[in-house]
Amino acid sequence: MPRLSVNQPALHPNCKITNSSFGTYVEIGADSRVLNSRFGDYSYCDRNCDIANTEIGKFSNIASAVRIGATDHPLDKASLHHFLYRSSSYWDDVDDDANWFDHRASRRAEIGNDTWIGHGALIKPDVTIGHGAVVASGAVVTKDVAPYTIVGGNTAQLIRRRLTEAVAEQMMELGWWHWESARLRDAVPDFRTLSAEAFLEKYA
Repeated sequence: MPRLSVNQPALHPNCKITNSSFGTYVEIGADSRVLNSRFGDYSYCDRNCDIANTEIGKFSNIASAVRIGATDHPLDKASLHHFLYRSSSYWDDVDDDANWFDHRASRRAEIGNDTWIGHGALIKPDVTIGHGAVVASGAVVTKDVAPYTIVGGNTAQLIRRRLTEAVAEQMMELGWWHWESARLRDAVPDFRTLSAEAFLEKYA
């Protein structure tokens, strides 16, 4: 793992970054594509991720081969094919359909703080993953995921709560992900050793 930076993201080889921004200590894995998206502080994605039109909170853990904001084809038209909107690739005298691309870009996925998206998961546009939630490997997520829950499957369903609802609410109220770096550093031993409940008793 590279030494991470406050000033610029750690971009591994062959990343393609377009119209995106990054907070502090962000890492983007090799061969990943990031389009029209924002990564919050301390968040990362592993190798071969494809992330488009997404707002990612702080401390998000995104495993390899994850796709977020997977775009759709025009289901209500006479054809599904690229020639409808990538027209200039086929004919010199037809422009691409800017309205279609604007529509795609407007459909935002939102990934909360301190989330874990497992290997090979797919998250559709217009979906919100709540703070502290876990998406299991290979899941296909088509609807919102509640905070501090664990979902999996195709299509993704609730497996169980990660923390009780009461503890989850206290954790979100504490919002440790907004702490300054020095405070986080001081709390590392407690993050490592205390249960969520004990952590809240000390810091809430």
